[in-house]
Amino acid sequence: MTRFLIVAVAALAFAQVSVAATPAGDAGLAPGLVNPGYHDKPSWFKESFLDIREDVAEASTNGKRLLLYFYQDGCPYCAKLLNDNFGNSAIADKTRHHFDVIAINMWGDREVTDLWGTATTEKQFAAALRVQYTPTLLFLDESGRVVLRINGYFAPHKFDVALDFVAGRHDKQQRFSDYLQAAAPVAAGAKPRVLPGALPSPLMLAKRGDSGRPLLVMFEQGSCAECEELHDDILSQPGVAHALTNVDVAQIDLRGDASVQTPDGRTLTERDWARELGIEYAPSLVFFDQAGKEVFRTEAYLRSFHVHGAIDYVVSGAYRWQPSFQRFLQHRTELLGERGITVDLMN
Repeated sequence: MTRFLIVAVAALAFAQVSVAATPAGDAGLAPGLVNPGYHDKPSWFKESFLDIREDVAEASTNGKRLLLYFYQDGCPYCAKLLNDNFGNSAIADKTRHHFDVIAINMWGDREVTDLWGTATTEKQFAAALRVQYTPTLLFLDESGRVVLRINGYFAPHKFDVALDFVAGRHDKQQRFSDYLQAAAPVAAGAKPRVLPGALPSPLMLAKRGDSGRPLLVMFEQGSCAECEELHDDILSQPGVAHALTNVDVAQIDLRGDASVQTPDGRTLTERDWARELGIEYAPSLVFFDQAGKEVFRTEAYLRSFHVHGAIDYVVSGAYRWQPSFQRFLQHRTELLGERGITVDLMN
């Protein structure tokens, strides 16, 4: 998975997810008008000409690092980031002190110049970086390398740890998942909650028989409030529970020592497989097709609409013809609206 040059196409690092009902750009609006669902950005965000080379250099000169914030209007998770995270004075002050923050509309048409000097647009820039969720946050070092990528919304306590990790240059010595574990250690003996109907241990993921179903691997850990919420509030909902019957589900302890046969037939410990896949967050949901190839993942805070959508995105095979998960959900939301069904994106 590419974690370096911002101009490179990053691998799908999906997380927990955040999707707006109607992606929108700024083109065509009369003066003084904004798109439905528009959220004001903090006044301390940097006003940039979007030449990323210049922005990286300027941040470095001032002893800071660059933070690219990809958003879309109407995104409830972007609103949570702006209100719950940056609305916290301690988090806002820390971010302002250590980072230049630039907001980029993933559907926007403003010109962006990437690190190679290539002129593109916001939406093309986002697509090249495989931005599938909003918010997506890319933390860049002094050379323009992406040293941390957050695909989706992190609650304030985890977001604060991410700021400390990048601001303290800890990326030079360790992975974010290890830093996060040290900051919030899992209680000794704590194990992930078992989902009824999940594949039994020992996991033999290359030998699932002829079910023909995609594979969903849930990376979790003990003492994880977000994992408990996933089980209690989301997986238990009838619609999501029904959708789960269309996939084989395997559960992996992010810190576990048990041996697992991976979808490609190798034997690794749970911990080593999670590290190889670059899993940084619990819970993370990683989907594999029937041939054992990863096709999609989520790895940030999610509610049921997005979990259900992710399952259907894979089970329906829509990922093969619609590379944008956002567009897939937009189409779903519009059709439901035409049928008189109101979608609560934060349900």
